[in-house]
Order: sequence, then C-alpha cells, then structure tokens
Amino acid sequence: MAKQPPSPASGTVEASEGHPLGLAQALIRCPSVTPEDAGALDVLQAALQRLDFTCHRLPFSEPGTPDVDNLYARLGERPPHFCFAGHTDVVPVGDPQRWSVEPFAGEVIDGVLMGRGATDMKGAIAAFVAAVARFRARPAGSIEGSISLLITGDEEGPSINGTRKMLDWLAQRGERLDACLVGEPTNPSRLGEMIKIGRRGSLTATLRVAGSQGHTAYPQLADNPIPRLLAMLRRLGEAELDQGTAHFQPSNIQITTVDVGNPASNVIPAEARAAFNIRFNDRHTGAGLTTWLKRQFDAVGGAYELAVQVTAEAFVTPPGPFSTLLGHAVERVTGCKPTLSTTGGTSDARFIKDHCPVAEFGLVGQTMHKTDEGIAVKDLETLSEIYQAVLEDYFAA
Repeated sequence: MAKQPPSPASGTVEASEGHPLGLAQALIRCPSVTPEDAGALDVLQAALQRLDFTCHRLPFSEPGTPDVDNLYARLGERPPHFCFAGHTDVVPVGDPQRWSVEPFAGEVIDGVLMGRGATDMKGAIAAFVAAVARFRARPAGSIEGSISLLITGDEEGPSINGTRKMLDWLAQRGERLDACLVGEPTNPSRLGEMIKIGRRGSLTATLRVAGSQGHTAYPQLADNPIPRLLAMLRRLGEAELDQGTAHFQPSNIQITTVDVGNPASNVIPAEARAAFNIRFNDRHTGAGLTTWLKRQFDAVGGAYELAVQVTAEAFVTPPGPFSTLLGHAVERVTGCKPTLSTTGGTSDARFIKDHCPVAEFGLVGQTMHKTDEGIAVKDLETLSEIYQAVLEDYFAA
C-alpha cells in the first residue's frame, strides 16, 4: 500500500516569509488532478491572505463539463496592474508503481523537489508568492500599483470553466490587466533559456470515409473506403502548409490514428476512420485550415465526414517593453540571455492575450507530465529571484 502524503497544510508558513519550498510542497500534497481541487486553492488562498491579498473564489459550471473552482487574488487597487496567471490542476500520475516516490508527497530527494505538479506548475506559483513576499519586505515598502494572481483549476482539462470565464468576470467588474506573466515551464534544459511570447494554434480533426461492405472476392459489389482514406492522408502527408514566419516554426500535420475496426480478412469494411492534429502558426486560422482540408479531400472524391475542433488559434505578442523587461530580469539573475519563442503546446495565454500583453516564463520542463516529475530546489529559489526582479523593474518603470 502506498504511503499517505503529508497534510496539505504543512509547510505553508514558510511561503509567507519569502521561501517557496514550503508552499510548493504543500501544493503538491493536494492531489488536484483536473477537475479536482483537493484543497490546493485553500492552501494558496491562506498564503495570499497572510500577504494581505483580497481573494475571490470563482467556481464556474457549464453543461457537459465538470465544475471547476478558481482563485483570483489582488493586492492593491491602483494601476498599473501586474498579473501572474497559472493553474493548480495537474495531469494524472499514471501508474504510481512506476514512480520512485509517492507522487503527492512533495519530498525533497538529493536537492530535487519531487511530485506531480512540481514543474507544471505548482513550483512556479510558490515562487511567485515568495517573490511578492520579498518585494513587499523591501525598505521602500508600499507598491505603486497592483499585483494579482489569476489561478485556475482547469488548464489541464477542457479549459472551459477556468481562465476564460475568470477574464470575463474581471471585465464585468471593470478590472483591467496591464501586463500578465504566465508561469508555465518554458525552459527546455536550464533556467533562463526561453521566454514564450506566443503559441501555435491547434486543430484536431476526425475523418470518416464511407463505403459499402462486401465480400473481398467480389469487390465490384462493394465500395472499399480504405484506398480513398489513404489517398486523403497521403495528401496531408505531402502538403507543406508554410515555411514558418518571423516568430513561428513551420506548421505541421501529424496523423494520430487510423482505424477500420474490421475483424474479418475476407470482408471489405463499410467505413474507415482517421484522426490528425495540425499545429499551425500565424499564417493560418482554424477556419482557413478547415476550408483547405475540405479542398484536399474533395479532390480525392467520395463520401466523407470531417469533424474539426479548433482548441486554440495562433497568437504572438510582438517583442516590446514587457518581453524586454522580462528578458533583462532573467539575464540579470541567471546570466543567461533568454530567447523569445513560440514553440510547444497551448496554454491559457491564448485567452489572456486578448486583454493585455502576455508572456510566459517558468521552470525547466524536462519532467512535466512524466513519471518522477521534479525540479531542483535551487531552480525554485532562482525563479523566485527572477520573479522578484520582474516586479521591481515593472513597478520602477
């Protein structure tokens, strides 16, 4: 039997004193697999209230999706308004027997904080809270502006009852964000390498090609859908959507499954199905790619059905004052000049970009979503120093 993780509440006092490790451990000890909160937002809210943040719990619902709890916390009322965005939900651990530690124990082993969410992204949340505590403890004292945290429990899930609805709630209240830093793990191998200033779009499609069932010995009496499906997929495999843009790598198409579901070798199937994903840059839109797909399949001919889901459009926040400020802070603390990138998957920055300039910077992402997820404790401390430098430079400016 797996040992029980320590109490979620343990260790949170350290965060109020500007040390991120205690809060990171307490958050990891909450098994907040999407859409469950498991006490993670309670732990975070308690730490923020000790720093005099005003906190709002924002549960949202929508038919056909799980209910999700969220947290918005703000310190100060005046502009400029600096927001840190992130999520306390995590992906499942998979087979816990494959972990070398209990996935939700938050143990430190050989200088590495282990546990689901350590990298993505409870560690970054703890680092930001510690940075705020240190920033407020400066001799200068007061903050000329506002700091807030926009924390969802729905980033790893459908992303319906989380950040997007929280932003709508803010707009209805007349609250405006002036800049937002998202704490996703952006660094490929060492802290300080990369800032994300945009993300590719994502389109997932299911293609169903219809035929008619029959005996393989009498193909003239049937209509085999498999050759048409293969021809359609070949067109996708041979297509070059673009050669990249100023801020993006070339768009790519990946076929993820091909399925006929035919148990008999002497039967021509009635249909064949495939699914694929397109990660696209800012030369395309989801609607434009859907039109392009239909042209490709119409050229092959025959009956087919195409179901498309666009989960994100490509976006970029052009390099400017905010990304420059963030880059200078990273370089000052780490000695490494970060590159500005748009690589990787989607994030909630895709919703925030409609409200204010947004960039992403967090921990090293080598173990995110993996067995034995973990982050070096020294990186957690360094990230706190970077976030503190960002706050100092932002409010000084």
